[in-house]
Amino acid sequence: MQIKKYHALLIDDHPLIAEAYKSAFKYIESQNKEISFSIQTAIDCDSAYAILKEFASSSTNLDVVFLDMRLPPSKDNTILSGEDLGIQINKILPETKIIVSTTFNDNYRVHSILKNINPLGFLVKNDLTPQELVIAIQNVLNDSPYYSKTVMKLVRNEVSNDYLLDDIDRKIMYELSIGTKTKDLPKIVSLSMPAIEKRKRQLKAIFSIESSDDRDLILTAREKGFI
Repeated sequence: MQIKKYHALLIDDHPLIAEAYKSAFKYIESQNKEISFSIQTAIDCDSAYAILKEFASSSTNLDVVFLDMRLPPSKDNTILSGEDLGIQINKILPETKIIVSTTFNDNYRVHSILKNINPLGFLVKNDLTPQELVIAIQNVLNDSPYYSKTVMKLVRNEVSNDYLLDDIDRKIMYELSIGTKTKDLPKIVSLSMPAIEKRKRQLKAIFSIESSDDRDLILTAREKGFI
């Protein structure tokens, strides 16, 4: 009997969550003796990206990634979150199947993740049960999309504003959150000052912020999981 070996990467900084994913993989193995899983874990953007680059430079496929959205940023601040990491996975490992698993259940946030990452699986952690984890993994391995019930509900809702955040928007908000002055942003994000101010106005409109104070933008962006 030939055993099909899958390679999985679990990216989450909560050990208990990672263990729940491992248990789901082990259960699938126990029910099907013809498949096995080689599982690696990462707890931040740097360690995850190092593993991703190893797969990209090898002949071994990385079959599936569980990806949390709230992750410590890379030390060089080029990868600020799980969303940025997901974009990188699509670039360097386009055949890898991504399962986003997050606590975010905000309509706008979910649509942003769908647009920027387009994961094959999308789970809100509050929806999860051991059985649903198993079903999600099985579906994704068979190239069948799987969204948990909260995601499905939000997907059916329209986003009122067509403007969706990109990596430059997230970079601007992140730099503001760590104390970078607006006047210094053109040197960091390679945009003119008028272009940066326009983006800030768009961001405040998206988040329904009437204040001119950037602190309100930062607080809202952090609350919604963009930084």
